[in-house]
Amino acid sequence: MNNSSLRKATSDRVTGDRSPSGTNKMGKLQTLRFIRNLIFIIVFNAIFFIVGGTEHGFPVWISYAFIHFAYIVVIITPALIRKGKSVAVFGATLYGISTVYFIIALATGVTFILINPEGFEVAFLVQLILAGLYAILLVMNMISNERTADEEEKRAGEISFVKNATLQLRKITSRAKSEEIIKKTEKVYDVVSSSPVKSHENLAQLEMRMLTLVDELDKAVSEDNMQYAQSLAEALLAAAADRNNKLKMLN
Repeated sequence: MNNSSLRKATSDRVTGDRSPSGTNKMGKLQTLRFIRNLIFIIVFNAIFFIVGGTEHGFPVWISYAFIHFAYIVVIITPALIRKGKSVAVFGATLYGISTVYFIIALATGVTFILINPEGFEVAFLVQLILAGLYAILLVMNMISNERTADEEEKRAGEISFVKNATLQLRKITSRAKSEEIIKKTEKVYDVVSSSPVKSHENLAQLEMRMLTLVDELDKAVSEDNMQYAQSLAEALLAAAADRNNKLKMLN
């Protein structure tokens, strides 16, 4: 079990405007995008059939098909972008690769359409090689983006452990009535807040145990069970020290 599956990020997420006006705006935006995507197909096909007619050799139809394939992959690129903190970077990279491929496939396809060679082999092989190179670059970047996004999620989980624990300990300290418990919780807060943010997957169970102890401490202080709260504070101090020592060895 990894760290990201054990922790929840504390950041708020924007859900967007769900009002009727917001829905209408989204529908209008999608319609405009659909129209934008159709413009090239309509213009290209109009020129292709009006200027060249409908009678073409196999090499021309191969180029025609690959041009449309290259345009389609540009349109579907957003669906391939991994969501995450660096979504803008991921999107720019994949869009760049798809756009460059489309431009090259278009230029190559138009060249073969104008030349209209006798055999289809050259046109097919050139377009196939271009598509293969594009697929390789696209998949390599998608794999890289997945790794980056996973690291970002892991980092967010590591940060949230210390952040969540310290925020809860601060609230517990403010509610504690006993001077002895206040000192204990303040000491726990100092130790946890100064703990390294970077974690390790081998410490996932220990960190979950620490969060459970914090919850129990919160409950004990709320119920004014000072003896139990003191034992929980001692257990938290020992667990925090254990985590810090293990982190030194693992990292």
